[in-house]
Amino acid sequence: MSAKPPASDPVQDAPQVGAPKESSVGLPAITHALRTAQQQMGLRRTALTLLRVNQHDGFDCPGCAWPEPGKPHTAEFCENGAKAVAEEATLRRITPAFFAEHSVADLRERSGYWLGQQGRLTEPMYLAEGATHYTPIGWDAALDLIAGELDALDSPDEAAFYTSGRTSNEAAFVYQLFAREFGTNNLPDCSNMCHESSSYALGDTLGVGKGSVLLDDLEKADLIIVAGQNPGTNHPRMLTALEGAKHAGAKIMTINPLPEAGLRNFHNPQTPRGLAGPGTDLTDLFLQIRLGGDQALFRILNKLLLERDGATDDAFIRDHTHGFQDFATATRATTWDQALEATGLTRENIEAALELILASRSIIVCWAMGLTQHKNSVPTIQEIVNFLLLRGNIGRPGAGVCPVRGHSNVQGDRTMGICERPTPQLLDALEREFGFTPPREHGLDTVETIRALRDGRVKVFLAVGGNFVSATPDSAVTEAALAGARLTVQVSTKLNRSHCVTGRRALILPTLGRTERDRRPDGGDQFVTVEDSMGMVHASRGRLAPAGPHLRSETAILCALARRVLGPGSTTPWEEFAADYDRIRDRIARVVPGFDDFNTKVARPGGFAL
Repeated sequence: MSAKPPASDPVQDAPQVGAPKESSVGLPAITHALRTAQQQMGLRRTALTLLRVNQHDGFDCPGCAWPEPGKPHTAEFCENGAKAVAEEATLRRITPAFFAEHSVADLRERSGYWLGQQGRLTEPMYLAEGATHYTPIGWDAALDLIAGELDALDSPDEAAFYTSGRTSNEAAFVYQLFAREFGTNNLPDCSNMCHESSSYALGDTLGVGKGSVLLDDLEKADLIIVAGQNPGTNHPRMLTALEGAKHAGAKIMTINPLPEAGLRNFHNPQTPRGLAGPGTDLTDLFLQIRLGGDQALFRILNKLLLERDGATDDAFIRDHTHGFQDFATATRATTWDQALEATGLTRENIEAALELILASRSIIVCWAMGLTQHKNSVPTIQEIVNFLLLRGNIGRPGAGVCPVRGHSNVQGDRTMGICERPTPQLLDALEREFGFTPPREHGLDTVETIRALRDGRVKVFLAVGGNFVSATPDSAVTEAALAGARLTVQVSTKLNRSHCVTGRRALILPTLGRTERDRRPDGGDQFVTVEDSMGMVHASRGRLAPAGPHLRSETAILCALARRVLGPGSTTPWEEFAADYDRIRDRIARVVPGFDDFNTKVARPGGFAL
């Protein structure tokens, strides 16, 4: 099938506001998804590609991090996922002629939607200092340019190595290894802006900064509390799991400042009832909470549980928790007036929630960025953990914490060591395995990186995936900060605003997408791995021909750059890693806890649970 030209209509991001929906998904979602896919990929390519999304022998959807069931449905994707796949597997191509036509100033005036609709990047592009347009550059010249800038720095800490959650485990591992062998822990990532508060709160309370449930636990729960999350908008496949939980007898309580259509009524497009019937009413109790009032809600619920005879699991508290007395004293001091003012709820609302809780032995609490992006996010999540601990709802089937991540491998990136504050255990393991001394000083997170760019302390900025400019807080400050860098580098599949807001010099390095075949030098196929929101690690195998002959995988790009920068003095086998990802996984198995016998375990259908 021949390539399609880029979209020429300069569509702007102008939202259309109408009456709120009362239900979600169903036939309209199928229609919208398939129409978008057909426009981008064509009919035959749409069928071949979508039927491989989230399958055991297929590729992981780049849309979100919701886990796959043990036996995936034939169409194991949602409208969001279909659109994300279509934009990556599109037949539209951006060639050097596009950049010759559009100056950087012109691109900066376009909407993010328009930029993303132009198609796949196909060749490395270079913006020279003072130039108005990107021009083609060869791979060797591009990598030499980056290496030269890194080598010229007065300190490794004058570079920042950013990544997004779509990077594979293998690419993330070699990325952090390269940065640390170079000499810095400046590894900001998108986790800093989404579930960082979950990681800190869960690490402080439960010892591990991740969820404690698997997908099967949802159908074993008596009550599922969904707080600060819009699954119908952001994680639509979660609605199928919630419907399964409802059919198994669970109640669902949703807590949100605004009602979400998907949690009201779900039309499952994979069932006759969903397509032609009334759908499934998911929410049993909706609490329309005041913005930022979630901590106060769980605090008053904890107070009520402490005051109700027999409501707490005293044996569990005695045997498996610490700090109970201080917590109980502080909690009992909470007043109804404080709770009602902070939550905006009525006493009747909160008492109705309490009755659902008391009637439920096994409870799961799910949340997303509606809880994590507040100044009081960490204590809010700690309060949720306390709520679960009071009735022993940690560590048994159908109960636990369920932070729902957005990017499809954001949790895996952190597991692989993408973190500006690495643990001593990780650094010790890297030193033993690779024979160099990693830096011990904490690096820069995302906000600190913006400040360092603004102040001239970071001079080279390298991003693997993502859209740093649009994803970070205070876009105007971020754009001004990046403009002061000596060099900005974006490893990307498509255009976004971060390609239009550059340092004095800039590079765009095009890379393979999840949908595409990644070949070893000997002609065999490579695969990568990802970790979902619930700690399941599984393989992802692309099958499409690459969007252009000059594309390289993220792993290959990073390994080639590492060798150029670190030179022959580095004993890390960068060339071996790029040629065979099994060799990377062998090293991960010796460095990262839980990944022993990695290559064997990930070969099983569905992967394995950490």
